[in-house]
Amino acid sequence: MLKRTLPFFIIVVVLLAFLSCSKNQESIDELEMKSTPKKSEFGFVYSDFNVVHDTIKSGDTFGSIIQKQNIGEKEVYDIIEKVKDTFDVRTIRFNKPYVLLRSKHKKNKLQVFIYQPDAVNYYVVDLRDTAVVAYKKTKPIKIKRRTIGGVLKSSLSETLESAKVEGSLASKITKIYAWSIDFFKLKKGDRFALTFTERYINDSIYDGVDSLEAAFFEYKGKIVYAFPYATSSSGKIEYYDDEGKTLKNFFLKTPIKFSRITSRYSSNRLHPVQGIWKAHKGTDYAAPYGTPITTTAAGIVEQTGFTAGNGNFVKVKHNGTYSTQYLHMSKILVRRGQHVNQGQIIGRVGSTGLATGPHVCYRFWKNGVQVDALRLKLPTGESMTGSSKQRFLQQIEPLKRELDSVANL
Repeated sequence: MLKRTLPFFIIVVVLLAFLSCSKNQESIDELEMKSTPKKSEFGFVYSDFNVVHDTIKSGDTFGSIIQKQNIGEKEVYDIIEKVKDTFDVRTIRFNKPYVLLRSKHKKNKLQVFIYQPDAVNYYVVDLRDTAVVAYKKTKPIKIKRRTIGGVLKSSLSETLESAKVEGSLASKITKIYAWSIDFFKLKKGDRFALTFTERYINDSIYDGVDSLEAAFFEYKGKIVYAFPYATSSSGKIEYYDDEGKTLKNFFLKTPIKFSRITSRYSSNRLHPVQGIWKAHKGTDYAAPYGTPITTTAAGIVEQTGFTAGNGNFVKVKHNGTYSTQYLHMSKILVRRGQHVNQGQIIGRVGSTGLATGPHVCYRFWKNGVQVDALRLKLPTGESMTGSSKQRFLQQIEPLKRELDSVANL
């Protein structure tokens, strides 16, 4: 008899243990469910509403969106009038996100409309009371600091991308160093270091590079530093090297960003189209068709036009000493007599005139004589002196140490 009941007894014990574990697991699940925080955004707890996420589509207006939520045309007009001083509904743009918070009962009545013009700012139109309320808010931004450095493994953009740095920093750097470095002449193995800040929304969502605090690049065997500083005389932030010399020179290094030299200034060169030996009194920079061409210094447009050899061209007179010319443009964007600023776009790369492919021929005159711009010692900007320089050197000392330590790892 005992032998017959023993298996049954074991089964009962196992079942009781299983039920006990299940009950305990249910208690744990209940506890976890109670302790899980409710999802919220824009100051609203989503579990309190029926939530709809969407984006502005072609033809959408604020009125058409909320009218679809069973709101009459007259009421829509009244809402727009009440919120217009805070939220101009005409500013909503295609493909921007918005959120509808609706009541949970069967009618799904619209309670709140939230529009996001960008990643940081948002507008709220609260319809829960007869007195409609509209307000604008900004998500909390946290600034985090990073320092990276080492050697260039490829181009600047690719090196930064491999370090998971937003591409806009490369553009910011090329602008700062536009007078000092031709980035197409940087080589693999050249050292660099960067200290910069990045924005994070709600302490977690990456929102891009904020500012560059310090940098250096090894260029032609020399270390070129860059530190931002506002002198007391101007109050404007400019970038200076580690000796207080401004990086902003009278002339930019090149008329095109991210280009390569295909032909240099020469007294005797085989012309690629004509097939004869002749002087080439300029520097050719190859770039894709339509690439912006910028004037390397401020001045007055002296000539624009077309010739069989030069194609579409622009010539700029900078002062009584220097003039520059830009050839083979696909499009001229300035007119004769116009004042242009340094770095201003004056045309687009093309292959007009005697050209085998899209490029710009950059010509340079000093005292009316054509010279090689790459060999010319060009005038530089002003350097700091006196108390401004002393304050600057004290300010950059820890930044310089940090850059040097990272680059030498």
